[in-house]
Amino acid sequence: TEFIKEMLQGWVLTNLETMFTDVNDKVGTIATEVGQSPSTWNAGIFNMIKTLSDNVMIPIAGMIISFVLVYELISMIIDKNNMHEFDTSVFIRFFMKACIAVMLLSKTFDIVLAVFDVGTHIVTQAGAAITGSTSLNVGTTIQSMFNSQLSTMSIGDLVGLGMETMIVSMCMKIMSVLITVVLYGRMVEIYLYISVAPVPCATVANREWGSIGTNYFKGLCALAFQGFFIMVCVGIYAVLVSSVAVASNLHSALWGVMAYTVILCFSLFKTGNLAKSIWNSH
Repeated sequence: TEFIKEMLQGWVLTNLETMFTDVNDKVGTIATEVGQSPSTWNAGIFNMIKTLSDNVMIPIAGMIISFVLVYELISMIIDKNNMHEFDTSVFIRFFMKACIAVMLLSKTFDIVLAVFDVGTHIVTQAGAAITGSTSLNVGTTIQSMFNSQLSTMSIGDLVGLGMETMIVSMCMKIMSVLITVVLYGRMVEIYLYISVAPVPCATVANREWGSIGTNYFKGLCALAFQGFFIMVCVGIYAVLVSSVAVASNLHSALWGVMAYTVILCFSLFKTGNLAKSIWNSH
């Protein structure tokens, strides 16, 4: 009986030591992943996106900006009482607007990257302000807290606890995968936004078509600030996880950490919609 109990206790402690490894590692790398700009996250993907933007989107943007500028010129001329109050200053204003529009189009990539550089700076400052460890050392904490409880458990209780730890361990692995999906999905969305940047930027010069470019820049700002919301979620998770160290029951500590991880994943999925709603992007 003692041999079986010792074997089951070792099984439970091994599960407890390893079940949070994936989540600890993934949560610990969130700040690093979110704090990277598109150019540094993956240089190969960034170069491919830049090539697509320069070779595919720039010619389309050139046609769009030509149409937009002609439409703007016609609108400026007929706005003055259907050409009855014609003013030559219209051409000066049109020339200035056209120069600004072309300059913005030529610097589109730099402007877009500048938005994400600001977002990276915000994430870095948030990471410095957030205190608390997001990593729970289950091997030391749980073993020191609950060795006495494990020694008093019967074989049936230990078998049940072992099955419980196996289920929670599987769920925690799923949570770590979901965290990866959120982080990588955000970066893929950023690269998709960057790839078509010249097209919406070509519409900024016109009042009617300018809403396309305006909404595009709102979406960029939302993606940049989503990183800040992710850091806030990680900070909240760190505070919640620290309460496990004072738990008095093994089962409550086990399911408590799992519940906090589920909350973290759910919050990470909501950060994108929250950022878009704040910036009124759709």
